[in-house]
Amino acid sequence: MIKAIVTGHSRGLGEALADVLLQRGVMVLGVSRGGNPGLAARHGEALREHALDLGDGAALAAWLAGGALPAWLDGARCAVLVNNAGTLAPMGLLGTLGAAGSARGVALNLAAPLVLSDAFCRATAGFADRRILHVSSGAARKPYAGWSVYCATKAALDHHARAVADEAHAGLRIASIAPGVLDTSMQAEIRASSTARFPQRGRFDELYESGGLAAAKDSARRLADHLLGDAFGSAVATDLRELPA
Repeated sequence: MIKAIVTGHSRGLGEALADVLLQRGVMVLGVSRGGNPGLAARHGEALREHALDLGDGAALAAWLAGGALPAWLDGARCAVLVNNAGTLAPMGLLGTLGAAGSARGVALNLAAPLVLSDAFCRATAGFADRRILHVSSGAARKPYAGWSVYCATKAALDHHARAVADEAHAGLRIASIAPGVLDTSMQAEIRASSTARFPQRGRFDELYESGGLAAAKDSARRLADHLLGDAFGSAVATDLRELPA
């Protein structure tokens, strides 16, 4: 039995990836601020949901202290953690971001995945097969004016994966993978922003208008193939488009 934890499963890539995993017989614990009635209706007891604001470090710590991960993973032969939840906010040039927005962006995009990964590694000690997937971004490797917090946090996820891979934990594989430019609500948020906040908005407008955005469900299928396959972890920080089809 494979059991997975997927953060940010309420919409976008997280929803699509949770759906694909459930279709393949993986039991999924979805963690996000809100539930996903559609997934729940389609998959029933194979999906369990927990409402949690992952940007609230104290709430995350309290949930983990209650033993949620060991309880969920009990009985699994393979355990999977997908750190998908993230935010573009705060979007804007340095000096306009503010303390609260910057702190929340770092908490959700970076602190939560690192805390969850640590708890997951501890909860799966003794598992012969355990896997961590960070959902990264091309912004981890290419800087974008107006996305300094987003770029920095995604780059940090990539380097976290490299460092953990070097630790060579028994049975543990980890990878940080950019899924490509997807047609999700995050892209709608980009198109709704001003060029003052995000000077390169025009590039993403053109991608949308030309049909250059990938469907989340297609990227989710490819991610699931790799995540559950034998090659997972061989490329520690990479782009989904660079992996074999």
